[in-house]
Amino acid sequence: MQFTSEQRLDDGVIEREFTLGEIPGTLWTPGSAPAPLVLMAHNNGLPKAEPRLVARARYTAARGYAVATIDAAGCGDRPRSAADEQARADLRGAMQAGEPVDEILESFIGPLVENAVPEWQTTLDALLELPEIGGPVGYSGGWTALGIRLAVVEPRIAAAGFFAGGYVPRAQREEARQVTIPLLFLLQWDDEGNPRQRALDLFDAFGSKEKTLHANLGGHTGTPWFELEDGCRFLDRHLK
Repeated sequence: MQFTSEQRLDDGVIEREFTLGEIPGTLWTPGSAPAPLVLMAHNNGLPKAEPRLVARARYTAARGYAVATIDAAGCGDRPRSAADEQARADLRGAMQAGEPVDEILESFIGPLVENAVPEWQTTLDALLELPEIGGPVGYSGGWTALGIRLAVVEPRIAAAGFFAGGYVPRAQREEARQVTIPLLFLLQWDDEGNPRQRALDLFDAFGSKEKTLHANLGGHTGTPWFELEDGCRFLDRHLK
């Protein structure tokens, strides 16, 4: 892992950019150390510098956590394959025509998850070697499909916060039954592109004995800011 830049923010959080082979990432750490680690993942081609993700990361780091995110293949500045570009074009065309998109998403999101998991595990290995990081690991992110797979295959993740706003392939819906860590599941009741009942069925499928559903009125990007504070209290209970 090579750090390429560093700056201290007004709230005392240190923000550093890093590269790990071909993987670009950002790490935010609080003034106190060692700190528990929270992995924040994003999808849909968004960059790690997406303002909502950065705001969540900075807030969480200021609450005493090390927070890391990476650009998965096809996200941010990382190149997209011809197959990815075609899938995105097919998806846009189907949505504009009002046609079903589940099968397109199924063939698109599934491979993204398969490719992203090893990169996140490699990143986790490197992060846990840093002296400023210690203790349990949590997952918090809008990429629920990735989070489900990581929760199943990565025993170092002790708790997770998922957002019900993204497509979860059938394989990960089945894997949800194997997830047993404590969960906080956020649902926007009026999410335009994500059927409410599918999200409720996914919540029901999780095998965790401790799982909490927070549902709020509003569309995909309307999650209330207070859910971030509640999310940090959830992390406090399980990572500190």
